[in-house]
Amino acid sequence: MYSNEQSLKEVIQELLKAYKLDDKMSETQIIASWEAVVGKMIAKHTQKLFIHKKILFVTLDSAALREELSYARQKLIKVLNKKVGMEVIKDIIFK
Repeated sequence: MYSNEQSLKEVIQELLKAYKLDDKMSETQIIASWEAVVGKMIAKHTQKLFIHKKILFVTLDSAALREELSYARQKLIKVLNKKVGMEVIKDIIFK
C-alpha cells in the first residue's frame, strides 16, 4: 500500500524551498541565536545585525569589543552556522 503522508516539518520545508524562503529563515535563525552564541554582555553592545550576500554585518558600540571579536571571527562563523545546521554566512564584518 502506498502512503502519501509527510510530517508537518517536511511539508513546511518543502513550502519554504518552493517559495525561496528557506534562506531567509536560516538568516533569521542566525540573527536570533546571536545572543546565545556571544553572551549577554556582547549582545548588549550589539546595535545592529543583518545579513547580506552571506555576510553578517554586526554594528557594535565599542571599538575595543569590535577589535576583540574580529580575532574570533572564524570561530563565530563556524558556531553560528552550526547552530542552524548549514552554511548561511561566510564572513562577518564588525562595524
